[in-house]
Amino acid sequence: MSTSAPSPRIAVRAIILHENRLLLVNAWPDGVSDLWCAPGGGVERGASLTDNLRREVHEETGLEIAIGAPCLVNEFHDPNGTFHQVDIYFRCQITGGDIDHDWIDPAGVVTTRRLFTRDEMASIRVKPDSLADVAWSDSVFYDPLEPIVR
Repeated sequence: MSTSAPSPRIAVRAIILHENRLLLVNAWPDGVSDLWCAPGGGVERGASLTDNLRREVHEETGLEIAIGAPCLVNEFHDPNGTFHQVDIYFRCQITGGDIDHDWIDPAGVVTTRRLFTRDEMASIRVKPDSLADVAWSDSVFYDPLEPIVR
């Protein structure tokens, strides 16, 4: 089967609960969106998923992490375009560094990082929709294809 659409992009993300609060980032340059997500990003060829996750979390937050088991596979796409991404989420723990609001993401993408309680999660825009359930559960989740939001 031949297609002109690119292959799905693979990304990794960290579920980091710290003092029963979930670490989220606003991954929009200059905070142009109010959408929050778990720290992480695209996988680079030739590096393992866990090596990519360590790199991405450090770039976005300045933190060092220990990576545990996968806990969510989430897919999203642009129904009017060719973008399709598969995110693999891992349970992680902070092993070094502090959550510093003045940390500067070298890529300039993440402008804000913050810890949220489960109750606070209900009052923010976050993707995927299942993020709070995943963070405060021991289960493994799969979110089927959902449309991208901005």
